[in-house]
Amino acid sequence: MHEVSVISNMVDAILRELENYNVEKVEEVNIVIGDLTSLGPEQLEFAYEIVTKGTVLEGSKLVIESEKVAVRCNECGYEGPAENLESDFFDHSIPVIACPKCGGGVDIIAGQACRVRDLNILEVE
Repeated sequence: MHEVSVISNMVDAILRELENYNVEKVEEVNIVIGDLTSLGPEQLEFAYEIVTKGTVLEGSKLVIESEKVAVRCNECGYEGPAENLESDFFDHSIPVIACPKCGGGVDIIAGQACRVRDLNILEVE
């Protein structure tokens, strides 16, 4: 369950940054998670609840924004969403890492994110 280590690292980074402020309470932590990371939102939320116990983040809401996979074709110049394979054999879509227009090779330009977008905090006056 690599969600625990990912959340632990994020929480550590957030807590280091919050040392620069006079924080009374953190209400919300907004993160962006790309579809290619294979990080499960439920597992991230569970890990967040455990890892934040006893910190200024305890009780704050973790808001997860999903970043869809986007590609740029090296051959025809297409830039946009990747196609997805759908099947009854698995419960999620699998992005096709090829150009949806010409089938050419692509660079992935979105869908790999794993970052903190922002925090909603209350500062002590």
